[in-house]
Amino acid sequence: MSVKVKRKKLKVECNEIYKARSKIEILIEVRFVFPNEILSLITNLNPMKHIITLSLLFIIFPSFAQKIKVTESIENIGGNKNPALVVSIFDATPDEVENKWKSLMKEYKGKVSIKDEVFADNAIISSINGNNTIDVYAKVEKVKDGEIKLIVAFDLGGAFLSSSSDKLKDAKQIVHDFAVKTTKEAIAGQRKAAEKQFGSLQDDQHGLEKQQRKLNSNIEDYKAKIEDYNQRIKEAQNNLVKNKNDQEKKKVEIDAQKKVVDVVVAKENAVE
Repeated sequence: MSVKVKRKKLKVECNEIYKARSKIEILIEVRFVFPNEILSLITNLNPMKHIITLSLLFIIFPSFAQKIKVTESIENIGGNKNPALVVSIFDATPDEVENKWKSLMKEYKGKVSIKDEVFADNAIISSINGNNTIDVYAKVEKVKDGEIKLIVAFDLGGAFLSSSSDKLKDAKQIVHDFAVKTTKEAIAGQRKAAEKQFGSLQDDQHGLEKQQRKLNSNIEDYKAKIEDYNQRIKEAQNNLVKNKNDQEKKKVEIDAQKKVVDVVVAKENAVE
């Protein structure tokens, strides 16, 4: 591959990495919930092969926004079919959701145990039941990759919290805030991974720029060496011509000297 072709290829590669970096920079500024497939694409992006057009991203991004919504439903929880609140949490694992809910219940002074459900015994949630205790049941179910369903039921002591109580909105707020926080924390981890890959792409670009400077330096060095060798070749060619002439002159001198030798030898032999 010629130096010219190498330089052209290097320039194209630098431009592609710059484009990939710019697009990822835009992605990590967006605060919506991304499907796992897109985040996987961001964190595993090969900038030499997969350059996503911005127009396509802007078309599909709006559909990724997830508004956390808490709904009331009758669920099999707390040992029976009971009123419960249901919410979807995105991009977190079931274990993460379960552990974070367990921590929240401990903040409400609940005695937490886990079997088929997360049970918080005698929790005190003043916004719902003042200083009176509440038993809180929760189940975590995987809906699909990237989506977890959290089911929560509040036992006020003989009756489960339902839409007939004006305290339902307070319970919904607790569940909603938990879902939003957990989702954001999960996305924050993905953002960090995307930013790490972003930094890696920048390092790649800096490496290519350094390589480009080295190649340019090598080219100049090679040019200087070529000029020097051309001068040496020219000098050698001139010396070759001079050498040929010198050899011809030397042969003439040798022939003349041989005659001198022959004369001296003959003179020597003539002495009796």
